[in-house]
Amino acid sequence: MSPAMTGLLRQDFAYPSGLSDKVLCLQNIMRKTVDAKPGSPCRITLQDAEPGETVLPLSYQSHDVPAPCALRSAVYVREAAAQAAAYRDELPPVLADRPVALRLFNQDAMLVGADMSFNPGVKGKIEAAFARLEIA
Repeated sequence: MSPAMTGLLRQDFAYPSGLSDKVLCLQNIMRKTVDAKPGSPCRITLQDAEPGETVLPLSYQSHDVPAPCALRSAVYVREAAAQAAAYRDELPPVLADRPVALRLFNQDAMLVGADMSFNPGVKGKIEAAFARLEIA
């Protein structure tokens, strides 16, 4: 059975709901109203936010390890997102029609491979990465 692709957990983000723009700004978070689709991929629901919805662009440590290959990048989170999505044997809608950067790490948290792909080729590249024994 293949691994599931899941969204991030809401509790991974250090903001309580309902904060003012000023308080969010003090935490280096901003509120944005989505004006077009696609463009604001929620990392919790793994779907693009709908026009008119609010998202919070914020910094997220996606590979939080004490190694040279730690990664931090900007992500979008739907302000109303509560439940992490899970997909098995299929790609989340958020990966459709956009480039996907794959980074492959070994058990020592070191980067040992990378690739760039567009759907539909990305599913095969993900499966091939998980088939490699050195990939953790």
